[in-house]
Amino acid sequence: MISSKLRLGTAVLAAAALGLASCASAEEGGEAAAPEDVPGITDTTVTVGTHQPLTGPAAAGYSTISPATQAYFDYVNDNGGINGRTIEYIVKDDGYNPANTQTAVREMVLQDEVFALVGGLGTPPHSAVLDFVNDNEVPDLFVASGSPTWNQPEDYPYTYGFMVDYPTESRILATYAQEEFPDKTYCFFGQDDDFGEEFQAGLEAVLGEDGLADAQVYSTANTDIAAQISSMKEAGCEVNFLATINGFSAQAVGTAAKLGYFPQWMASSAGGDFNTLSGYLGENTNKLLQGFVSANYLPGYSDTEDEWTAQFKEINEEYNAGAPFDGNTIFGMSIGYLFVEALKEAGENPTRESLLEALESGNVTGNGHAPLGFGEDSHRGYTGAMLTKVDNGVQSYFGTPYVVSGEEVEEYTEERPAMPADGLPE
Repeated sequence: MISSKLRLGTAVLAAAALGLASCASAEEGGEAAAPEDVPGITDTTVTVGTHQPLTGPAAAGYSTISPATQAYFDYVNDNGGINGRTIEYIVKDDGYNPANTQTAVREMVLQDEVFALVGGLGTPPHSAVLDFVNDNEVPDLFVASGSPTWNQPEDYPYTYGFMVDYPTESRILATYAQEEFPDKTYCFFGQDDDFGEEFQAGLEAVLGEDGLADAQVYSTANTDIAAQISSMKEAGCEVNFLATINGFSAQAVGTAAKLGYFPQWMASSAGGDFNTLSGYLGENTNKLLQGFVSANYLPGYSDTEDEWTAQFKEINEEYNAGAPFDGNTIFGMSIGYLFVEALKEAGENPTRESLLEALESGNVTGNGHAPLGFGEDSHRGYTGAMLTKVDNGVQSYFGTPYVVSGEEVEEYTEERPAMPADGLPE
């Protein structure tokens, strides 16, 4: 998805405890504060904002996420909103440039006075505003990046993750590779930032420090990766793990094919969406991606029997101007659903504090295949993932979900949260 789903990397940051004692709780419905006392809240509206790469290097892979979130909010608004309030959603284009992100977020916080930020995309862009939003005590929810940075409740009490983090994804992929391809030569190709570093660290935690025969990196500023892929071919790499955004996943697969090199590919969810990859690879997509494995944690867009997928597809057709239905659509709508779920739990007159209490309550579950990690001492998003595989042009889940707790990778056998009536939180 999703972060590109992020040029998603990580920074390791830290933070101070959240004092909620003087504020109305979620159970009290936030009744201590009148709407006019809460930024972004009126008697009839809730205003939230996000920064997204609508232009620039990450736009091709991720510019369709915020329209999907908007479509879900429009659907909620047409069905009465939340406690009589409709959701107004401000989307500002940052071009995946941290300097632009700073300007956009300052405008939303200081001028637009948003109630919360929802789904800001990308590690480098969002890291640039992390201190600012926490200093201004703005709920900073569901950052669209798999960096563990967002799970630091002591230092950044207002920031919450969403995506399964990169070390978790890579541990799950490496565990599967050991089971399915035990005698193969493993290698790594990833982004030259925290995204790649954290993903590689997760791989080596499972495979061992010498478990990768070759490790290559790329810069998003240079699309010529022939040297890196040639190095992997020469090293005899048979199973290649990808910490890449979608454009570079496609570039890696396509470049390898030109070299007559066809290894097993295993990708992060950030660069593993079949429909998006198809847009880059064109008519040879099905052949080039046959057997392509990636991690994911949200409903599958091609799963016609999944109730979440069916509901989101209906919403997409009616509210998203005929846009293609793919992993980005699911990602954007899932973020929208999770915010609506939290807002409803925050009470009839929500405050910023009651919104965070709602997330810590355990009553906000989302729609993922693995549980969320939200709690008093954790702002971790989804704690595990399931694997998908491409077969004859269809990307489908297989096996069971896995969760990662500490160093352990374990199967997750609990049922996924059921979709409420019409996809609207109860």
